[in-house]
Amino acid sequence: MVKRLSPWLLAGPATLLVLIFLIFPVGSTLFATLTDAKGWLAPYMAFFNSSLRRTVLMRTIEISLITTVISVVLGFIAAYVVAHMPGRLKSIMIIAAVFPLLTGVVVRSFAWLILLGKNGILNSALLSLGLIAEPFSMLYTKGAVIAAMVYLFVPLMILTLAGVLEGIPRDVVEAASSLGAKPFAVFRQVILPLAMPGLIIGTVLVFTGSFTSYATPQLLGGERQMMMGTFLYQRAMVTFDWTGASTVAAIMVVVTIAIVVLMTRLARRMNPMAA
Repeated sequence: MVKRLSPWLLAGPATLLVLIFLIFPVGSTLFATLTDAKGWLAPYMAFFNSSLRRTVLMRTIEISLITTVISVVLGFIAAYVVAHMPGRLKSIMIIAAVFPLLTGVVVRSFAWLILLGKNGILNSALLSLGLIAEPFSMLYTKGAVIAAMVYLFVPLMILTLAGVLEGIPRDVVEAASSLGAKPFAVFRQVILPLAMPGLIIGTVLVFTGSFTSYATPQLLGGERQMMMGTFLYQRAMVTFDWTGASTVAAIMVVVTIAIVVLMTRLARRMNPMAA
């Protein structure tokens, strides 16, 4: 009897914590949007009937997808190089990748303010080289937000992929090459499917982090490039529209889950063992 109950007893505390701190808050948020006096879909209809709110949602998805794609490309290349380095040099490079994560998001975002400001380092360098006649306005643009997001999340992608790529047997890659496969075919048919588990985890982490980000879009995007995280904060803490804030949160949860499901299906198609 004790042996039968022991797995449940061991999993009980963790399950209880998940229910209290995750399931219950998310469930309460979703429930708040379905009990509106105007109807259970009224908050969602109000959201999607607003051109401003639709624009914020589409902008957030666009910036998150672009950030994810760039982070995947840069992170995969960097992780592949790191995975094939000698032991000591590999450790140094991993530490270098982790180092930016030791500082806060706000601090790193402020660093981009210094770089991209009209009197910032980048504009000053371009002016001193004579490449521009007057400073560019680089802040409060999509490019500024995407650049800062990529800087924030590429280390996560590198850390996620480095171990996976290191675990790919070199014999498999060499066998594919010896059988006549060209480098691109080896990458597409051997390396990419075997790296898919780490790639999916890294992609989900980067997308969800970008989609729910608040500090970076607020500092570098401002009102012009408002994203869902900033909009959620305004609904909850500025206008005290708790139903509207809950609606925004619910939509963010649904979009995030949809992306995870899509990535899992993609992983299953490319490598059945990855999902």
